This record gives sequence, C-alpha cells and structure tokens, in this order.
Amino acid sequence: MKKLTPVFYVSFSLSIMFILWGAFAPGHLESVATNLQTSLQVKFDWLYHLIVGMILLFVIYLAFSKYGKIKLGKDNEEPEYSTFSWFAMLFSAGMGIGLVFWGVSEPLSHFYEPPIGEAQSQIAAKNALPLTFFHWGLHLWAIYALVALALAYFKFRRNLPGTISATFYPLLGEYVRGPVGIMIDTFAVLATVFGVATSLGFGAIQINGGLHYLDNSIPYGFSTQFVIIIGITFLFMISVLSGIEKGMKWMSNINMILAILLLCFFVSFGPTSFLFQSFATSLGRYAALLPKINVSLAPLSHNGSQWIHHWTVFYWAWWISWSPFVGSFIARISKGRTIREFIIGVLAAPTVFCALWFTILGGTGTYFERFGNGGIWTAMNQGIHAENALFATLSQLPFSTITIIVSIILIGTFFITSADSATFVMGMQTTNGMLQPPNQIKAIWGIIQAAAAVALLWSGGLNGLQSAAIASAFPFAVILVFMMISLLKGLREERGK
Repeated sequence: MKKLTPVFYVSFSLSIMFILWGAFAPGHLESVATNLQTSLQVKFDWLYHLIVGMILLFVIYLAFSKYGKIKLGKDNEEPEYSTFSWFAMLFSAGMGIGLVFWGVSEPLSHFYEPPIGEAQSQIAAKNALPLTFFHWGLHLWAIYALVALALAYFKFRRNLPGTISATFYPLLGEYVRGPVGIMIDTFAVLATVFGVATSLGFGAIQINGGLHYLDNSIPYGFSTQFVIIIGITFLFMISVLSGIEKGMKWMSNINMILAILLLCFFVSFGPTSFLFQSFATSLGRYAALLPKINVSLAPLSHNGSQWIHHWTVFYWAWWISWSPFVGSFIARISKGRTIREFIIGVLAAPTVFCALWFTILGGTGTYFERFGNGGIWTAMNQGIHAENALFATLSQLPFSTITIIVSIILIGTFFITSADSATFVMGMQTTNGMLQPPNQIKAIWGIIQAAAAVALLWSGGLNGLQSAAIASAFPFAVILVFMMISLLKGLREERGK
C-alpha cells in the first residue's frame, strides 16, 4: 500500500461520505440529486452539447491531420493485442450494460414519444433508430477516444504517468504534480465511481426484471437488486484480481461472442428482411440528420427541448462520467497503434456495431409493435419499465425461456467487464498511473463501486442513477475542454522537434 497517492485518500473519503449519506439519509440524497440534475439539465444543456460536438470534430481532425502517423508508443512498437481482442475489450468496457438495457426500449420510446411528429406515425418510425444512433454512435466514442488518446500518447510516447492529470503537462508543467493535478485526478475518480455505479444499478435492475419475468415469485425491488449486486461483485472481483491477460480478456471475448449470438438469434427468427432494410436506411438517415441535430438544442423541432433534456443531456453526461475509466482502459490496451489507426478504430467499428445492435433489437421490438401482437410498450409501462422491453420482445420469439436466460447471462458478463475494467483503472489513477495496480487497491475500489450503486438504488432507483451520472460529469466536462488544448499543444511540440 506504499504506492497510494493523495488522490486515493481524497477520492476514497468523498466516496465513503456519499455512501453513508445514501445509507442514512436516502430521502435527502434523492431530493438534492434530483434538484441538481434538473438544474444542470436546464441551465447547462448547451454546455454538454457544445463540448461533446467539439470533441467529435477535434478527434476527426487529428485522425486526418499530420499527427495521424504518430505512434502511441515508440516508433518500432507493435500492438500488444490482436484486432479482435482489442475491439472486444474496448467494446465491452465502453458499452457495458446500457447496450442491453436500452437495446429495445430506447428506439421504442422514440417511436411512442418522439421529439417531432405524432407518436406512432411514419416519421416517428423513421426517426426512432437514427435518434438512437445519435446517442450511441460517433459522439459517444469520440469522448472515449479523446481521453484514451491523450492518456496513451503521454504515457507511451512521452513516458509520463498514466494519470488524467499527466495529460495536462504541456499546459501546467510541474504543477500537475501538485494540488491542481490532485484535483483533476480526484474528479476523474469520482466521475468513474458514479458513472460505473449508474451502470451497475441498471444491470441489477434488468437482471431482477428478467428473473421476475421468468418467475414472478422472484420479488422485484431493492432487496433482490441488493443481492444481485453482491453476487456479481464477487464475480467481477475474481475477474479483476486475475488481471487483463486472464479474467478481463477472457470475459471480454465471451461477452462479445454472447452478444453476437444474441444478434444472430434475432436475425434468424425475427423479421429478417425488415431488419436489413432498416439498418441501411436508418444508418443513412443518421448521417443525414447528424449535422442538424448536432447543432440544435431542440432537435428537429422547437418542441424537442424536453426530449433532449431527458435523453441527450443524460447520455452525454453518462458518457463523460465513464470517459476517465473507459479512456484509461482503452489507452492501456492500445499501445503500438498510430493515432489515425486508433481514432478510426475507436470511432468507426463500435459505432457500426452499435447501429447494428439497436437496429436488430430495437427494430424487432418496433416491428412487433407496428405489425405484430404488440404489448412491448405496455410491458415497459407496467412497473418494471425499460428493462422489461427486451424480455417482452424475446417472449414473442421461439425458445423464449432459453434466450431470456442467455440475455440475463449477457447482462451479467457486461456487468463484470464494465466493473472490473473500472476497478482496474481506478487502481491506476490512485497509484500514480501504475500499469499493474496492487490487488488490495482494486479490491477496495470494487467494493466502493458496488456500495455506491446500492446507495443510489436505495435513495432514488432509476432516477437516482441518472442524477448521479449527470452531476458527476459536470466538472469533468470542463476538464475535457482543456485536455483537447493540452493534447494539441503536446502534438505540436513533438512535430516541432
């Protein structure tokens, strides 16, 4: 434990204080979090929107600029992991539980509650998938790419510590080793704690929903979700303590295989031709709508502001809160790749896969609502809400019991891969960037993550999870702006040599 830094003590103390607050005054925590969430969504929606748009343009510029040939490491170094394993690990860490949680429910929500046009209309059906792609596509992966690129460049190219604060060396110099650097890294750790706790909460809710869907004698509520979090925490602790080469790599590969098998099942037994047509047309519509929706705070119409507060601001905040740990993890596995290869890989492949995922799952759900027996939207609004959409859709396909069980297992593996990669990264950030943090430190952060998820579920359920993501992301969003400036300054210094 000699490697502990002030960042560990500060972020650990603040996390414990939050957990105790949620445990002993859940009503007060819920009230404060809800008020803060509302204030940030209404008053600073423009800031989240502006920063995320800037990040996307910035990383695309770097990919095709003169800096694209620079390697994330020494000039003669090659990538440590195969392309498949690299994609599997960055995808599993970067998407996690949300992909399964919102796979059916988000497109269906945009169909029934669209930002433009009448609900269940033709225009609502056409926009449902492109609007989902907007939240899970290029903008999301650009946020991760920025943080990962900055960390990988300064760690592997400039031999600086693998901490968030080290990426500010061109701007702050030796001040990164003082109070300013401690503050930056503390914000990064806290954003990670609450961003991942949000995902763990979503995972516990959906696993509980799936078990209850299979057997309604299994109670749905906090007590069951608490037991689920404890059980999955034990499993992801085993994975993270075994290191990247064993548990984390294997689990990511298993995760990817299960996700592909689930997609193949939907394609084989669902409305196949409809799905392929939807994928092509929705991807094209996403590209066409992207310039307009990217610069609008009321997307597509003046009535869209409430929609963007409920959906887009939440997602931008959630991705920003995830970016310290996903960025750190992607940086850790990306040594030896060029900046151009890195950015194109991180932006393009996961965006296409996410579009395919939502087309197949969300498209199937929407098809059943429009042309089949329906009932999925009703299931989403009967107490269990969004997490029920996937299971209601699977129930209309063959072998539903088996596929629901497989989907629950997939949620569990996403739970494990997200949590163990975050635990690994928080260990790095609180030990001055150690590439192999001590197991004791990783275990501590694993327990903190699980406890924070329990506190959020206890104090506010789904709303509490969303409030935590939005609030924890706000200070780190500002940090990302200066990270872009610092990275560009560092690249210019190298090119000037």
